Amino acid sequence: MNYQPTIGLEVHAQLLSQSKLFCGASTRFGAEPNANVHPLCMAIPGTLPKLNAAVVDMAIRTGLALNCTINLESHWDRKHYFYPDLPSGFQVTQSELPICEYGTLSIPTPEGSERHIRIRRIHMEEDAGKLMHDSQSGESLVDLNRAGIPLLEIVSYPDLKTAEEATTYLRTLRDILVYIGVNDGNLEEGSFRCDANVSIAPKGSTTLGTRVEIKNINSFRYVQKAIEYEIARQVSVLENGGKLVQETRLWDAEKNETRSMRSKENAQDYRYFPEPNLPPLFVPASQVEALKKTLPELPKAKCRRYVESLGLPPYDASVLTSERELAEYFEACLVHYADAKKLSNWVMGELLRMMKEEVLGFSALRFSPEQFARLLKAVDEGKVSLNAAKEVFAEMFRTGKEPEQIVEAKGLAQVSDTGAIEAAIATVLATQASEVEKYRSGKKQVFGFLVGQVMKAMQGKANPAVINNLLRNRLDS
Repeated sequence: MNYQPTIGLEVHAQLLSQSKLFCGASTRFGAEPNANVHPLCMAIPGTLPKLNAAVVDMAIRTGLALNCTINLESHWDRKHYFYPDLPSGFQVTQSELPICEYGTLSIPTPEGSERHIRIRRIHMEEDAGKLMHDSQSGESLVDLNRAGIPLLEIVSYPDLKTAEEATTYLRTLRDILVYIGVNDGNLEEGSFRCDANVSIAPKGSTTLGTRVEIKNINSFRYVQKAIEYEIARQVSVLENGGKLVQETRLWDAEKNETRSMRSKENAQDYRYFPEPNLPPLFVPASQVEALKKTLPELPKAKCRRYVESLGLPPYDASVLTSERELAEYFEACLVHYADAKKLSNWVMGELLRMMKEEVLGFSALRFSPEQFARLLKAVDEGKVSLNAAKEVFAEMFRTGKEPEQIVEAKGLAQVSDTGAIEAAIATVLATQASEVEKYRSGKKQVFGFLVGQVMKAMQGKANPAVINNLLRNRLDS
């Protein structure tokens, strides 16, 4: 391709506050239409906004996690536009002086290095309501439950060059927001959504091409597909002698294409002016310092620690740190079981597999990290075989019973009694004389067959290591 794409992203992240940005109405998702409303959400004359202090703290913590400058003074503005789900006719936002500016987010590259994506600004704003379209009647109904919900808009510089980079940036950003507890990362419910600004220019050009905005994309897969489609569309327009126009487009997931929505507004079209009902926001430096101390270990640092201190492979570390709850559960188990790699294998294998099948979260697990650790120790000590342990784990997962109780009830204890195993070996050697002769004449590969016969005689309950040692001693004597 003779063109270089340039991509910037604007992420709208709904904050995990219990009430809205400027009133006490609930932010609970899934309520009946217009159940979570307050006179302010409906723009009833005479209502005045009252700032939610918890939202300010979340904005500051986000800025700190993304290496931003925290502005100790920030301003509120009105952004005017008409839409049926915006009764006031304006959105309260931060235009001229946002609370956070000039941050960076590092993303991994396929080559194993990192790219530093600059963040231009993070500002607080209120969400609009939602229109419900009835295709049968042709009517549209307004639900104001979402009106006034606190959002952070996180705006990157146009530093991204490919659709894959854009998706990696979004996943990395989502992980950080979930880790610090300001967003639930739920794309399906619209609490983490993205607008993409895409342009192309001839390779080597020092100026950017005409920018096209793609609105409200709510899945990582659609972000990648929408950007890829838009790049190809813009290339096609230019190569066929056309001219690109600055506009806003929507992603049509059914047709796998973007389609024009409206010509792109400029700032003056929104008629921004200072919000008269809210004074400037002043944040003490001491508050910023106190909030900095509340930040948890972030995914990147945690992943590095897992590799360097726990000796885990980078892949294991990346999976285990991909979600905060997963990392916390892994570390809770690690308190009781020190072999990080064996624990990682079980968590990434049996645990995540069964959680996916049951669509279960960590808070709903029926057994404790200490129970999990006792099962793994039982395997190490030869009390249960690996296969039996998987059966025990499945029962623990379903019922929460103690591992020892399950082992006893199901008769899964592994036999390490040398007397019983030696008796079984003697029987096998007597009945498999021809195989024994083959082994002693140099065909060592029959050893595995003989081990299997002993295990069969012991009904699968004998300790394989003990069988191997005793059988080899008998054959080589």
